[in-house]
Amino acid sequence: MSATMTQTPSAAAATAAPLLSIRGVETFYGKIQALKGVDLDVGEGEIVTLIGANGAGKSTLMMTICGNPRARSGQILYRGEDISQLPTHTIMTRRIAQSPEGRRIFGRMTVMENLQMGTVLVGQEHFEDDLRRVFDLFPRLRERAGQRGGTLSGGEQQMLAIARALMSRPRLLLLDEPSLGLAPLIVKQIFEAVRELNRNEGLTVFLVEQNAFHALRLAHRGYVMVNGRITMSGTGRELLSREEVRSAYLEGGHH
Repeated sequence: MSATMTQTPSAAAATAAPLLSIRGVETFYGKIQALKGVDLDVGEGEIVTLIGANGAGKSTLMMTICGNPRARSGQILYRGEDISQLPTHTIMTRRIAQSPEGRRIFGRMTVMENLQMGTVLVGQEHFEDDLRRVFDLFPRLRERAGQRGGTLSGGEQQMLAIARALMSRPRLLLLDEPSLGLAPLIVKQIFEAVRELNRNEGLTVFLVEQNAFHALRLAHRGYVMVNGRITMSGTGRELLSREEVRSAYLEGGHH
């Protein structure tokens, strides 16, 4: 794949400094370098996606933003502040929320208790309003409110993971592989909920996804990662039309 850069920020990104700006970030696991000088911007009010093959370094970047593992070099600027050396719990107080790969809900807790855990950093002041909001977004969770998280279907667990993140009232939502292992219909519901949050509330979303078709249709802009490097960027529509992207990530059909 050619290392082509297409500089076409969305209107949201063009009018203001990025909410999240990653510059020259390098991350290692022991002696193995996972991220190799990554540059990436997420503008306020944008949905930006990072696509790439399994093992390309996408989830490592997501975790590096959250401070675990820590970037060995480079800067991670959030609202102009370099957060690259802050402890994870401090980063999370900056109104950044993550819905991690593999969901990682509390299996023994009920849906309601999981949602309460999402308010730990912001308190209970807006709990009822926020509860209504996530139940409107994911009506299935209202029906399952008293059920243990571990007994939910995979799709319901993913909805719960996103809802729990939303309970912390984030300004930036980090979504790591939300479609992984889910049926196409559930994937469509989850991506529609993300679109709604962005459109109606202006929520900024940084999305890591293997499902390039859905991710690029949803996103304002996208980046392609290959072996820890950004090799391409552009609007979602541009990247969907690129032959290199189609052959590498969209062959074999999509739902």
